[in-house]
Amino acid sequence: MKDGTPDIDPVESQEWQEAIEDVIARDGANRAHFLLDKAVQQARAAGANLPFSATTPYQNTIPSDELLELPGDQAMEWRIRTINRWNAMAVVVRRNKESSEYGGHIASFASSAVMYDIGLNHFWRAKSATHGGDLVFFQGHIVPGIYARSFMEGRFSEEQMENFRSEVAGSGLSSYPHPWLMPDYWQFPTVSMGLGPLMAIYQARFMKYMHNRGLIDMADRKVWCFLGDGEMDEPESLGAIALAAREKLDNLIFVVNCNLQRLDGPVRGNSKIVQELEGHFRGAGWEVLKVLWGKGWDELLEVDVTGRLRQLMDETVDGDYQTFKSKDGAYIRKHFFGKYPETAALVEDWTDDQIWALRRGGHDPQKVYTAFKRATEVKGQPTCLLVKTIKGYGMGKAGEGMNTSHQQKKMVEEQLRAMRDRFDIPVSDEDLPNAPLVKLNNAQKAYLVDRRNELGGEFPKRYTGAPALEIPPLESFKAQLQGSGEREISTTMAFVRILTTLLRDKKIGKQIVPIVPDESRTFGMEGLFRSIGIYNPLGQNYTPEDAEQMMFYKETTDGQVLQEGINEAGAMADWIAAATSYSNHGVPMIPFYIYYSMFGFQRIGDLAWAAGDSRARGFMLGGTAGRTTLNGEGLQHEDGHSHILASTIPNCITYDPTFQHEVAVIIQHGMQKMYGENQDVYYYLTLMNENYIHPEMPMGSEEGIIKGLYALSREKKPGKKHVNLMGSGTILVQAMKAAEMLKADFGVTSDIWSATSFNELARDGQDCARHNRLNPLAEQKVPYITKTLAGAKGPVVIATDYMKNYGEQVRGFIEQPLSILGTDGYGRSDSRVNLRRFFEVDPNHIAAAAMVELYKLKAVTKADLEKALKKYDIDGGKPNPRLV
Repeated sequence: MKDGTPDIDPVESQEWQEAIEDVIARDGANRAHFLLDKAVQQARAAGANLPFSATTPYQNTIPSDELLELPGDQAMEWRIRTINRWNAMAVVVRRNKESSEYGGHIASFASSAVMYDIGLNHFWRAKSATHGGDLVFFQGHIVPGIYARSFMEGRFSEEQMENFRSEVAGSGLSSYPHPWLMPDYWQFPTVSMGLGPLMAIYQARFMKYMHNRGLIDMADRKVWCFLGDGEMDEPESLGAIALAAREKLDNLIFVVNCNLQRLDGPVRGNSKIVQELEGHFRGAGWEVLKVLWGKGWDELLEVDVTGRLRQLMDETVDGDYQTFKSKDGAYIRKHFFGKYPETAALVEDWTDDQIWALRRGGHDPQKVYTAFKRATEVKGQPTCLLVKTIKGYGMGKAGEGMNTSHQQKKMVEEQLRAMRDRFDIPVSDEDLPNAPLVKLNNAQKAYLVDRRNELGGEFPKRYTGAPALEIPPLESFKAQLQGSGEREISTTMAFVRILTTLLRDKKIGKQIVPIVPDESRTFGMEGLFRSIGIYNPLGQNYTPEDAEQMMFYKETTDGQVLQEGINEAGAMADWIAAATSYSNHGVPMIPFYIYYSMFGFQRIGDLAWAAGDSRARGFMLGGTAGRTTLNGEGLQHEDGHSHILASTIPNCITYDPTFQHEVAVIIQHGMQKMYGENQDVYYYLTLMNENYIHPEMPMGSEEGIIKGLYALSREKKPGKKHVNLMGSGTILVQAMKAAEMLKADFGVTSDIWSATSFNELARDGQDCARHNRLNPLAEQKVPYITKTLAGAKGPVVIATDYMKNYGEQVRGFIEQPLSILGTDGYGRSDSRVNLRRFFEVDPNHIAAAAMVELYKLKAVTKADLEKALKKYDIDGGKPNPRLV
């Protein structure tokens, strides 16, 4: 036998095989499957150790007698597809004739042209008055082919095609799918490998969430995600496939282009990537359809009475399959078919050209169409299509099946001629060296327009016409604006109360989407379990352990909370799906993603960047933030840098509020900006778990809270010994304590400044500096922080729970003497008092820093400074916390 176990009774074995064949012939394959399953169950119940196999033979899943007739004019579609191939190549070659700086890719689309052509002609519905539209995640490297298609449809001009990857002047086309750069065209950014499949799964899941909550009618909409087989090595590519099966996402279709090559060489040279992926997806519970062999192989398989060809297909590894298609028919005859006499005999009457003409399944339109149609009809589970192709198909000696094909950006005249002749492209010998773009004739163009009109219109296309929302006024959060009285609370607690107010709002309450990665109780949000429920498409088919409690764990089919388990990447993908709902579904949703701040931008930074590219709108809340606030948890949990990471995303607006009124103002303003004014930005707020008294909001402070700085309190009669203590988050509270110490110990008065966002202050300052540099003769702009501190007496001391770089951003815009304290270095476990002492942001170090600056200004004596350093226990020889 194949696994080495001897067959002790070949006659009995043959009888079993014939019985199964008889069942298939009489009652069909499903009946045979049922009987075999029953037999396996009985054997296992009897104690037999039967190994599990999640793979099927290396054959097409759909037999040739089940292939569907293709709709439409196939001669016309072939002609258009070949021109599309040429134009996709030409746009890259022409750009790189000008300069190799532009880059681009030819081989990826060349391998997948049939799949995109079939999808665009027959499957992908545009959003219309009668249909919500399909969502398609295009594989990043194939975009020249999609641009070429749009050019042939008349959506892009020749000038735009000439400016592929040249966007600065405004008329070019982006390198990859980027909604930020092409907001009316691309739906999703995908070229950061692995993010496309992860985001696609959660988009499909969110579509069902919206449907189950009655916010949209999903109907038969699908989410398609196109991937490369090399991309599947990214952990994110496979990381959420179990969720897709568990939640029965039959609106989700993965199409993996298995051209067997990644960027440098074979994906699995010594094995088979198709079989490996089939095992992953079938084992997770997906329907898997393999499209491996084109129609030419059907003839050979039909006469393969010995089964040797099937055996050869099974045992040949990907590295050899790649090599075969980089050679010629004679090489394949000798090194593939020639391995066994039985397979050599199958092609002994074939010419080398006939052997070379054998196609892989991904280049056979009928087989691709049938697989796509079957995928759209699957019920109760997601579908993965594994489609075998040749990387660089049609490029010939310029890169077909070669390790170098991914980097191929240029083609010499001989290579262009070979491709022209192979596909019968209407380009003259005279024009050939220029690789001209080929336009369709009127009939061909009309055919494409008709195909798209039948599917609802242009595609790809991103929609931006979602209605604005009526945002509750700031007065809705009156309780937060009035302060906490004598009660000590945290900003996390304040946020939960604000969120509760929003959920109860009659106009937008249903559009709030709380997202938590299994930390609801940590953030005091368990009250939401009962009030709005946790979304689960299966409902709750068990009795929760805490069913008798007020805030029991409640899952419902129309639950509002999205809880992803210990899964920050999944929760972030959920958030992106909700944050782009205004475009993908025409229904604006307001997502609040609440998580440990340390596991936000640090862990899912690539997704946060993709969110910016996606023009996401929503709120990210970094809970238990700050290097010294989350005491006891240690190095891996204490965040001292998320604001610095967040500042790298151009359309992410960040805040580190100290008090509940600041949180209320920021959230209300953010909602108005994103959902009232439809601005494509998103917000990151850090929240703390430390309790303290929150004052009433100072009158007229709203503008300062939003812009990043306002005076919390000012000394009416500042004397010579006066300082400005500035901070954010819980460290502002430490600065307020330092002010009390300074006044009691040395008679130093202080103004207290709440800096809700050093990032926003820095951006404003940089924008002013840029304007002044570019317009030196115009009226010079003054940064907001400079204007706000104008007239403030004495030095400024900035202290935050983040790295010094967070405060250092504004140094150039502060005219007063300045000292900046921060928490550089790794976190560690201890009490808050000890941590702040260690990182030099406690009241003692803040007060001492103020005295040093006053001494430099000769506002205090040397004796005063010495006394202060001793009183506040400042050790000049203490090791630098950044280095220990």
